[in-house]
Amino acid sequence: MSKVLIIAEHNGVTLNQSTARCVSCALELAPDCIDILVLGSDCSGPASEAAGLKGVTRVRTITSEANAHPLSAVLAPQIAAVAPGYDYVLGPSTTFGKDLMPRVAALLGTGQVSDIMSVDGPRRFRRPVYAGNVIVSLEVPEGRQVVATVRTASFPAGAPGDSPVAVEETATDATIPTHTRFRELRTAGGDRPDLQTARIVVSGGRGVGGAEGFEKLYSLAGQLGAAVGASRAAVDAGYVPNELQVGQTGKIIAPELYFAFGISGAIQHLTGIKDAGTIVAVNKDPEAPIFEVADIGLSGDLFEVVSQLEEKLG
Repeated sequence: MSKVLIIAEHNGVTLNQSTARCVSCALELAPDCIDILVLGSDCSGPASEAAGLKGVTRVRTITSEANAHPLSAVLAPQIAAVAPGYDYVLGPSTTFGKDLMPRVAALLGTGQVSDIMSVDGPRRFRRPVYAGNVIVSLEVPEGRQVVATVRTASFPAGAPGDSPVAVEETATDATIPTHTRFRELRTAGGDRPDLQTARIVVSGGRGVGGAEGFEKLYSLAGQLGAAVGASRAAVDAGYVPNELQVGQTGKIIAPELYFAFGISGAIQHLTGIKDAGTIVAVNKDPEAPIFEVADIGLSGDLFEVVSQLEEKLG
């Protein structure tokens, strides 16, 4: 009898879609039980959403003021206290999961499998290396608990279930460290969708020209209900904060529609969008590498194109 524990990612109000993608990965393991663990100061909203996902057996919550903000140093000991008895402990390969899951693995005395992109068996997985140019197959030895992050770009979001499952409060005796404290959160995301799970992403590169140019992309994204991303060149130039960076050293995404404005198409950036559904590229350089992977390409002034799109969208 195999059991899976999935660590939920949420903003305190709604469940991040990355959690539903972890459920899709877990279902490929054909387990007898899939539990989702929600930690927060008020877990009611995210727990309710988690309980409605198809394939989930139970939702467990740990409610504490200490969990009001997702600090990995605070959450990890509580997760480690709940994890014994589970064969798999999964988290999303997002900023949240990459920060948290290595701590969980260390506390459980095991290694971590990073960036699962496919399940080949109960203990055999595939993951990308060398910027996705090589896919390796690895196997976790029998008797070893599997702690892993799931590459959200490789799995669909789980479908809703027929009826919600039970939500249970869980108590732990984990010692919560006091050396790490929350000070403040700075984000440029606003009310836009989460970059790593958005259906539509509008991205800009060095060709956007500066922070003022990105204001045009923010406006277009608002009309489309899209997230905003950027190339490393734009981030390094200080146009936008690094939380918007897409690529090998940024966020790996798989939107249904990806707009690339003023992005040349360096291999590191293309690694981050290789699973995108439709790529639309606009660049004044007709020889830009981005056109080699774009489904729709236009060589021209990106600001004219953005203005025309906004006009059409009305």
